[in-house]
Amino acid sequence: MERRILGGTGISVSEYAFGAMMLGQWGNPDHEEGVRMLHTALDAGVNFWDTADMYSQGESEQIVAKALKGRRDEVVLATKAFFPMGDDPNMGGLSRRWLTRALDDSLRRLDTGHVDLYQVHRPDPTTDIEETLAALTDFVRAGKVRAIGSSDFPAEQIVEAQWVAEKRGLARFRAEQPPYSIFNRAIETAVLPAAQKYGMGVLTWSPLGSGWLSGKYTQPSDVDLSDGRRAVQAHKFDPALPENAVKFEAIAQLKKIADGLGRPMTHLAMAFVRAHPGVTSAIIGPRTPQQLDDLLAGVDLVLDDDVLDRIDEIVPPGTDVNPAEKDYTPPALADKRLRRR
Repeated sequence: MERRILGGTGISVSEYAFGAMMLGQWGNPDHEEGVRMLHTALDAGVNFWDTADMYSQGESEQIVAKALKGRRDEVVLATKAFFPMGDDPNMGGLSRRWLTRALDDSLRRLDTGHVDLYQVHRPDPTTDIEETLAALTDFVRAGKVRAIGSSDFPAEQIVEAQWVAEKRGLARFRAEQPPYSIFNRAIETAVLPAAQKYGMGVLTWSPLGSGWLSGKYTQPSDVDLSDGRRAVQAHKFDPALPENAVKFEAIAQLKKIADGLGRPMTHLAMAFVRAHPGVTSAIIGPRTPQQLDDLLAGVDLVLDDDVLDRIDEIVPPGTDVNPAEKDYTPPALADKRLRRR
């Protein structure tokens, strides 16, 4: 497993990161199996583990805590905060009030004295970025956090955060965590260049395009919309939508490339993400040991320029196959009151 330096911090991280979102009630509720999976990944060289407070309402962090026992120094540990953790409106967001409690709660669930990377899970339009950065800076100075990062920030907000940090003498974001896959390439336009300009590490999520690039979807009948997650996210999965229907033709073309390499689709998808020079680490999010074994087996695949050019012909650089799949929409677009009198 190759290592890369995270955003100029000097912290060495593996090119795969273990994303723990599927550990717990959201995916695999077997705690002991989750611990074994984390240990299998660590033994294979995956020293970067990423979780969040909201994953299975804290259960993911608790499973990670069990796996950390006796091995904490081997792991670069990342977690996140922003999403609601209760009914009180103040139990979420990026205010100093909430982040202070959220970090302490995460440290308690993780049973550790510090996290190596603490990330804000989404932008918060209700909180000044200076307020957020000031709180995060205090966490760093207190020794609770080693480095800070953002997730799903548009390029303009990445730049704003860097400028505010420099102007106010605050800790700056050292990493960004955006979605990135063959099917979701919009970040190539501005997010990745902005992160590279400011020397930020990039920890990408959903390299399999929400499962579309796993190899299990080859025709519309393969998509089971009765599944709870797919029903809630029908805009990503409903094959009746034209934006999703076009994915099947792309998958057929990508499968020919994968077959020509003698590899499964998962290996092709992961190798594509790792090929971008702006990407530090790609998050894998296995639910089962079998999925983990498959992903680990593909870490040696390096795509040459010819293969990358063929992928560019199928999905052009800087584009999303389905633009509706964005996980963050700026308030200026989401709230009609901000664009109408």
